[in-house]
Amino acid sequence: MTAVDLAPQELRILVAVAEEGAFSAAAARLGATQSAVSHAVRGIERKLGVVLFERGRFGARPTPAGERAAAHARRVLRMLRALAADARAADTGELCGPLRIAAFRSAALRLLPPALERLAARHPGVEVTVTVVRELGAGTAGEVAAGRADLGIATLSGPPPGGLVGGELLREPYSLVHPAGHPDPRMLPLVDWAENCGSYTRAWWAAQDWIPAATVSAEDDGAVLSMVGSGLGMAIMPALSLTGAPSAVEITDLGPERPYRCVGYVTTPELAATAAVRALIRTLRSLDGTSPEGTKAQLRAV
Repeated sequence: MTAVDLAPQELRILVAVAEEGAFSAAAARLGATQSAVSHAVRGIERKLGVVLFERGRFGARPTPAGERAAAHARRVLRMLRALAADARAADTGELCGPLRIAAFRSAALRLLPPALERLAARHPGVEVTVTVVRELGAGTAGEVAAGRADLGIATLSGPPPGGLVGGELLREPYSLVHPAGHPDPRMLPLVDWAENCGSYTRAWWAAQDWIPAATVSAEDDGAVLSMVGSGLGMAIMPALSLTGAPSAVEITDLGPERPYRCVGYVTTPELAATAAVRALIRTLRSLDGTSPEGTKAQLRAV
């Protein structure tokens, strides 16, 4: 197949249309005319030999090929920016430029702050943005694969999804959480949230005949803690979620057979070689499992 040569501006147009959902909105975002954007998209489709957008009264909706092309376009554009940043760093010794992180809620609240504080002290020119993503479906890894994040803090139950690379940062144990002072917390109803109990813990959960089906479902782990503290039930939660738990709840160890959740990072092979991503990974690893106060005794570094 003949190699396709797309200019950076064509990639920007492709991404803008995919994200805005309309040629007119993409044109406004890029400071171009709608006809110029529409013409450019037709040219890109001819070069690729596929239809990238479904046109209609609803606007311009990416086809599966369009979604894939937009993900590649974002990643290529990001690498162009990384090229400039890494070249400057090699010349001046100062690391600068954007660094986009996707993280699930408890990692964004507990794991990232000390890491980003150290990163800022060492490399003040790095411009960090953090997006909190629910660890459901594609989760944080999906943000990286789609080119919307440079690195994701993810829960890992095996190798990273196809095309990505990564590694473990820590393993956090699950504990029983219940209203403080309750005489028999295992008899309480279960409070849970959709992101809890991934594939790495399902076998353990299935073997526990004392854990009922969840009768109270919350939006996130913070809401679970609030409900448990109010006496509405008990919960099984990982260590990062329990950092700074209110005094109204009590945390009980589940014993030597307790399940663990693996927390790690995922990125793309090309971004893994860039200076900013390497610096963040080094910083995350330097925490040595002692990130948030209150989880020091619970997190086990890898």
